[in-house]
Amino acid sequence: MINNSSLGKWARLSTKQPDQQFITEMIHGLGCSPFEASAILDMVYKVYTPIFETSTALKPGQIRFQVISATTRASVPLAQAQQLTVTLTLDAGSEDLEIRQASGVVGLRRHRLQRMCIEAFQQEGLLTVEDLANRLLNCGERTLCRDLKYFRDQQILLPLRSIIQDMGRTLSHRTLIIRHWLKGLEYSQIAQATHHSLAAVHNYVDKFKRIAALAEEGFDVNTIAFLVKVSTTLAEEYFHLYHDQPCIASRRHELESFFKENRLTASGGSPHD
Repeated sequence: MINNSSLGKWARLSTKQPDQQFITEMIHGLGCSPFEASAILDMVYKVYTPIFETSTALKPGQIRFQVISATTRASVPLAQAQQLTVTLTLDAGSEDLEIRQASGVVGLRRHRLQRMCIEAFQQEGLLTVEDLANRLLNCGERTLCRDLKYFRDQQILLPLRSIIQDMGRTLSHRTLIIRHWLKGLEYSQIAQATHHSLAAVHNYVDKFKRIAALAEEGFDVNTIAFLVKVSTTLAEEYFHLYHDQPCIASRRHELESFFKENRLTASGGSPHD
């Protein structure tokens, strides 16, 4: 005999969703066919979704959660940091169920991790690895570090406080921004992909251009850091990007134009300083 318990599990879980409850009520309560019930449900979504999306009430599967404000500097002690309350989606119902069925526990955890990080950031807050591991996803911090490496390998950087505020050793979002720029992505595309503001992206690219111009003139990393007024670590990071990272023709032309406009002499400094 074939054991259908695994297949039956997904069918049972699917019935425990609000959509299925609505369809069942329409079929048994009003005598609608399954097709008619589904069509009515689609119309309900079409009409009422704009209203639901502007409502302050929590939807099923959502929670209120206290996070650090994205405007709080990394140097501010946690006890003194500005906090705010954001709405996070722990369980998105049928959407999460489909992810769980297709990608397993790991895939669902990563899906929720990405969703909640973005939700908090869109509400001007930032989650931490500690928040996610110990309070939201109930897993080990090492597990989340592996998940974050998975996203980095996909060139996806999640808007965590350690990344956005440059805390610890996390500098890779800068590298990713410049790599995207060198590949020819527009500023708006880079901002969306890395969860940074347009102003931040422009700032990173401007510093990269200035560091590249000084590198082209033969200045060493320490001198570049002093002239551009950035850390030696950042100057070194951009220095290696300029020399090692592939660059499309249009970006190369843009850099060469910048070099001509900002030509330096051995005794001079950057015109931006």
